[in-house]
Amino acid sequence: MKNLIIPKQYSNRLDLLETQIAIKFVKDTFQIELSKALDLQRVSAPLFVTPESGLNDGLNGYERPVSFDVSSLHKDVEIVQSLAKWKRNALGKYHIAENKGIYTDMNAIRRDEELDSIHSIYVDQWDWEKVITRKQRNKEYLHNVVSNIYRVFKYTAEKTKEKFPKLKGLYLPDDITFVTTSELEEKYPDLDGHGRENAYAKEYKAIFVEEIGWPLKSGKPHDGRASDYDDWNLNGDLLIWDEVLGIALEISSMGIRVDNKSMKTQMEFKGESGKMTSPYHKAILNESLPLSIGGGIGQSRLCMLILEKAHIGEVQASIWSEDDIQTLRRNNIVLL
Repeated sequence: MKNLIIPKQYSNRLDLLETQIAIKFVKDTFQIELSKALDLQRVSAPLFVTPESGLNDGLNGYERPVSFDVSSLHKDVEIVQSLAKWKRNALGKYHIAENKGIYTDMNAIRRDEELDSIHSIYVDQWDWEKVITRKQRNKEYLHNVVSNIYRVFKYTAEKTKEKFPKLKGLYLPDDITFVTTSELEEKYPDLDGHGRENAYAKEYKAIFVEEIGWPLKSGKPHDGRASDYDDWNLNGDLLIWDEVLGIALEISSMGIRVDNKSMKTQMEFKGESGKMTSPYHKAILNESLPLSIGGGIGQSRLCMLILEKAHIGEVQASIWSEDDIQTLRRNNIVLL
């Protein structure tokens, strides 16, 4: 792993069994509180979808989904990369009322992920989606939802420290700080997107970086975004400063979803108009899907932060090179 981070004098405060017990506590606490804070109902979700459905997440546009053939059906299917589109479709299918929503456990395989201390080919996150009104498609509403999610995160961290006193405890400010990608570019013109996030999160500890997708004054976007689910003017990433690794750790990517106008504009900008033929895209163009807000919240990254771990493999079972496993072990980092 070219980006492997080895903290100096790393001390694992919980052994393997304690870690497994703590992982369950963190996940149980967070999802219960999240469902109450956002008024969400848990639902079951698919592990795979058909390519022609248009429901798979294109992520940044270059990642290849894992696919396989189903012999009895004589067709190919794809492992989901996230459930951003499926969830919005489900809101309509389940007739979810305004200001209510759904959440689910999303498990995915991302074959093109570059493995390092915070990235794995196995992705586990809570995917959630909520029905909103046309009047709620604004920054004020987005900020309110982000603040509610942050309060759930802070509550979970506090309860975990009480349950497992061996932990040092994660410092979190009372409120999250909001900043646009344009403001970050102006403040740190000589840094790239991730460098700006690190510098700002180190100062403010908990930040929401918004307006991700459109090019900035430099001509480059802060980061890549798919053109057909988040409105690039009403989205963002929630990041927490990780004292163990010394980086800003992204916990959630989320936003108010595209309506027919913003999707068409964004897909035309990326030269993807030809993709607007799937049932999903047609439903948005025809306004037959609910307006919504939603996102994904990384389960393993949440556990990494709260349990003060130095590698994502300490809180999830995945696959790593033998050289990296041994390097990590020599530095007291033992993977599950």
